Amino acid sequence: MIDLLEKIGQVKSIAAAKECLAEQVEITAPIEAALALAIKMHAGQYRKSGDPYVVHPIAVAAITASFSADETMVIAALLHDVVEDTEYSIEEIEAGFGKDVAHIVAGLTKIVMIRDKNLAASGKDERISSSALSFRKMLIASIEDVRVLIIKLCDRLHNMLTLDALPPIKQQRISEETLVVYAPIAHRLGISRIKNHLEDLSFKYIYPNEYQKIDAYIRSNDQSLHFNLNAFIEKVKKALHKAGYHWEDFEVIGRVKHYYSIYLKMQRKGVGIDEVLDLLAIRIIVKESLECYEALGVIHLEFTPLISRFKDYIALPKENGYQTIHTTLFDEEGIVEAQIRTREMHQLAEYGVAAHWKYKGGLEYVNLEWLKGLNYQNESVEEFYELAKSDLFSEEISVFTPEGDYFTLPKDSVALDFAYAVHSEIGETATGALINKEKASLLTILKNGDIVKVITDGKPRMHCSWESTVKTSKAKSGIRAQCRKRLREVDEYTSYNILATLFGKSPLFIKETVRAYRGDATIAKAAEYLDALKEKIHKISRLENIKEVRFWELLKKGYKKPQLREKEHFIFFTNKQVEGIEFDYCCHPKVGDDIVAFYKHNKAIIHHKLCMHAYGKIMAGEPMLFVQWRNTKMPQYRLIVSLPNQKGELAKLLMKLSVMKLNVIGIDFGISSSESAEYCHIEVESERADKKEIENEIGKKFKLIDIIALDDAYNH
Repeated sequence: MIDLLEKIGQVKSIAAAKECLAEQVEITAPIEAALALAIKMHAGQYRKSGDPYVVHPIAVAAITASFSADETMVIAALLHDVVEDTEYSIEEIEAGFGKDVAHIVAGLTKIVMIRDKNLAASGKDERISSSALSFRKMLIASIEDVRVLIIKLCDRLHNMLTLDALPPIKQQRISEETLVVYAPIAHRLGISRIKNHLEDLSFKYIYPNEYQKIDAYIRSNDQSLHFNLNAFIEKVKKALHKAGYHWEDFEVIGRVKHYYSIYLKMQRKGVGIDEVLDLLAIRIIVKESLECYEALGVIHLEFTPLISRFKDYIALPKENGYQTIHTTLFDEEGIVEAQIRTREMHQLAEYGVAAHWKYKGGLEYVNLEWLKGLNYQNESVEEFYELAKSDLFSEEISVFTPEGDYFTLPKDSVALDFAYAVHSEIGETATGALINKEKASLLTILKNGDIVKVITDGKPRMHCSWESTVKTSKAKSGIRAQCRKRLREVDEYTSYNILATLFGKSPLFIKETVRAYRGDATIAKAAEYLDALKEKIHKISRLENIKEVRFWELLKKGYKKPQLREKEHFIFFTNKQVEGIEFDYCCHPKVGDDIVAFYKHNKAIIHHKLCMHAYGKIMAGEPMLFVQWRNTKMPQYRLIVSLPNQKGELAKLLMKLSVMKLNVIGIDFGISSSESAEYCHIEVESERADKKEIENEIGKKFKLIDIIALDDAYNH
């Protein structure tokens, strides 16, 4: 594969491109016809490098053929740009090459390439939207036929191989998109050969300095690395042969890990490349599944295993069918990762879903349930991208039900993720969990092999603040949908209650009144937007009659025109006297949170909008006021304080912040600077705009290392 890509990356002429294609697949009459059509339709078109444009689709067809010798896919790859870039139509392709080819080309054409002129510059917010939009188009266009994705990945791989022809800013932008969109999809499809190449090529352009450092180290140590690798392979071969394996019954191959994988390990561990212990990896390929476990026993007896990094994907395959035993071994020269699999498992691991065309011959063998599950119906394309990416590219664990069924979840998933994985209704009504028969919170982080039973009570539960804690897209989207539904319901009934309080009528009467002029469709906005509330008041007060009585006559006594009233941190729009403000015991909303206000004994009682206690009061129709925060953009600061590592020091600091009326919105305690002192990072918001004043007051009693205004970062 590496030799093929190196050759294709250097191809400049149509003749050389055709030669590459012929090396990968037999040029049948239909392929010859598609080749001739591509050359004819792309005549006169050139790439940025100056090469004939048709070199690109021929090269993509050659890469596609290396993964799948399927004639239909090769023809579709040859013609994938014809409809988009020429006058040739899908109908003409169908007439000449059949419905199957036309179907794939149509899917590829739907994924409109983000051309150079449309690419947002790297670093701009637009790049997230454009990447997410491209990402969604790719997935939705390929739901019906995963062959679309395979060809698209081969298309992007060739683009990355020839990226040198573009200016640096375009190289950076396309590489970023490749790393966050295309590589994760290749990973999820199980096509490790494409994933690894896409990651390394992107890495080269995004982090050129880091790439060069790793490349220089690997090249300068190439001889010793391969000497150690070959020596270890020989030890493994001898151990297997000694245990009874015939030389022809197994194969051991090795490699130095690819650059981006090394870079990620350096970042996670916070070490230099010379400190990365497991740069080497081997694969043991045997004939039968049972022999995988026999080989595992042999190498575990021969070498000391690192059990915490053992994974059995043969007994518990990944959703895309990947099966391999992973183990890590200690050797005299360091640590080596070992993978054990059969030949068939190896083909699937290297080629992913493409192996079904290369070795099995058909779409009927491919399980695409996971792909269908990515067709989220969210309005926000960025939200879609965030959810799908979390599913596509994460380390995984297997978690079991008491009955023995297992679910694959991202690493660091919590019990609520598992509840949603079992069924969305179980996630919505979950109250707790039994993890390995012990009671646990729904926010308990799960470990590989945990046995989980979810406890439910049949009633929907609001977990809105947990959205950032759960890991799976199903849990995140489930929580969002549930909370949006509750917010719409709360806003609707709050609006009726506010109007009822203003007019001195019952919420039911107001509801009938609003319905009479067909204003109920937009009533929920009145709880949030002052203009919407004023519009409702205007409409109601000018209705000619309700139940044959002129409405304004009902308002002659006791009705006053509402006014804006500011009190403490809040703005009210009411015709009632607000003598005081209280917070109820059940919830503690922070500045900027969604809130509601009840009216009792001339006081405003503030609740979080999603408070369960408040929900009961809202549905009961208790008197309410229109309320907003007076200023939700209070200055925010990050304080870095050095505290003695002694009991009660943090409590003293928090008490001081409370006295200063600084609202704590985040805290990170435990960053050691020495054995006797620790750094405490605290984020606060304050009505005080004078940063120096805060600095001086805290500095009187505590060692303030730094105070950073967060306004700029938040606005950005």
